[in-house]
Amino acid sequence: MKFRKYAGEQELANQLPDLLIKTLNSLEVESLVVIPADQVIFQSQAASSFGILKDDRVSSEELMALVRVVRRTKEAQRGTLELARGPIGAGKRELKVSVTPLDDEGMVLVLLSDESEARRIDAVRRDFVANVSHELKTPIGALGLLSEAILGAKDQPDAVVRFATRMQNEAKRLTDLVQEIIDLSRLQSSDPLQKALEVEIGDVVREAVDQAQFSSEQRGISLEIGEIENATVIGDREQLITAVHNLVENAVNYSPENTHVSIVTKKHGNLVEVSVTDQGIGIAEGELNRIFERFYRVDPARSRLTGGTGLGLSIVKHVALNHGGDVKVWSKLGVGSTFTLQLPLAQEGLENKS
Repeated sequence: MKFRKYAGEQELANQLPDLLIKTLNSLEVESLVVIPADQVIFQSQAASSFGILKDDRVSSEELMALVRVVRRTKEAQRGTLELARGPIGAGKRELKVSVTPLDDEGMVLVLLSDESEARRIDAVRRDFVANVSHELKTPIGALGLLSEAILGAKDQPDAVVRFATRMQNEAKRLTDLVQEIIDLSRLQSSDPLQKALEVEIGDVVREAVDQAQFSSEQRGISLEIGEIENATVIGDREQLITAVHNLVENAVNYSPENTHVSIVTKKHGNLVEVSVTDQGIGIAEGELNRIFERFYRVDPARSRLTGGTGLGLSIVKHVALNHGGDVKVWSKLGVGSTFTLQLPLAQEGLENKS
């Protein structure tokens, strides 16, 4: 494959054969074509989501080191890159990289595949059964005991009604638990950045609050939407709504009657922060490091009373990390708590801000 040595960038891009472009677009991996000066003249649709490009140039030093080896040796090279999913949080992506020379002038083909997706799916499968079987035992056991109680009290209408009501509560708890297990499993086995879209965070907050209105009214708690800064993020709209909704529902569940929960969003550097503040019972300092663990409950008795599954905050954490962000918490016993979901702003939003 030959290209004229001093062709301009656009001219070089136009010289790429249609067959090569069609082939690259049909691959299951992402691809880049890089010329000297680290300029990218072709990129597949989702390549930019890896965060290794800036202004159509390769910004990853590790990748460029591999490219330089290929240019020097004229031989294909393979390797792996570990990248942060965003500017904060512990979320990581492990990319498998293949770099191949296309000509003698320094043009190379880079193929990228996200290995972290397969690793995440494998991890979910390993511990899913153990966690689920433990949590399902309680409501299933309760339903069995209550059904026996009903059979024993069939000639006592008041007792039948009492036991049947408890069965309804346990059945609802079981349904909620199964649904949240399904939701968490989907979050852990899919990557929202692979097919990401622009999402307006103000719309996410309003939809999440609207979904929580019924439960808040039942508990006599008012929801107040405070300052909402216009901000756009990249990701999955439904996952983000679920995360904010879970924070609001958590605040409602752990707040006394006749209090209020406030929700505000603010830009902070290259992040947008969604903060949910309650006037609830608060969380002891020793519990703060564990509240995002699956099935962990600060107050098991209250969780049973409110129908809590112990998965809500774990889902929030997964959504945050999968979007390259994080979730923080401040809390004081007897005063209340503030949970803050932090998400990277879309690149366009950063440019408009500058």
